[in-house]
Amino acid sequence: MSTLPEGGGEHEEGGVNVALLKIYLNDHLAGSVMGLELARRARAENPGNSVGEYLDVFIGELREDRGTLLSVMSALGIERETLKQGLAWVGEKLGRLKLNGRLTGYSPLSRLVELEGLCLGTEGRLSMWRTLRRLARKDERLARIDFAALIARTEQQRRTLERLRQQASEEAFFEPGERAVVRFTPAHSNGRG
Repeated sequence: MSTLPEGGGEHEEGGVNVALLKIYLNDHLAGSVMGLELARRARAENPGNSVGEYLDVFIGELREDRGTLLSVMSALGIERETLKQGLAWVGEKLGRLKLNGRLTGYSPLSRLVELEGLCLGTEGRLSMWRTLRRLARKDERLARIDFAALIARTEQQRRTLERLRQQASEEAFFEPGERAVVRFTPAHSNGRG
């Protein structure tokens, strides 16, 4: 089995461009910072409902995935780019400034947009695990990582987040009682009898 070069070199026997792999993994590491921050914020805004309950579990899994990614980088001798991680953290904070239909506070649109962001990040993580599973065939340093299990868990996360996203879209765009399956927030009385 061939091995990727230690910490550098552009190409190796197997045709792997390590310089690009370093960028790729650091981009995903930065994405993990954004994803964790977004999930924490969404959990804090959704206590006591199915979104908040799921995010309690999901955040733990995101931490584990980030740890696995760091292990992959360490095994391959790829250094972390802390500036990129810092920019990702700032970017997530700036993302909070977007309009959500209310001057202050959280709205059903906030929940929907956050879940969509988590869905996108999960899709990216799934692609990364699949890519790393292919690379593991070329580098024995990755052989100890169970990419099949990571892929299966991420696929389950994707299904759960998509179900929650669909429910959030119904709450955001339909009147109470009109086609909505689950309400995350109580319907407000509009004065009609």
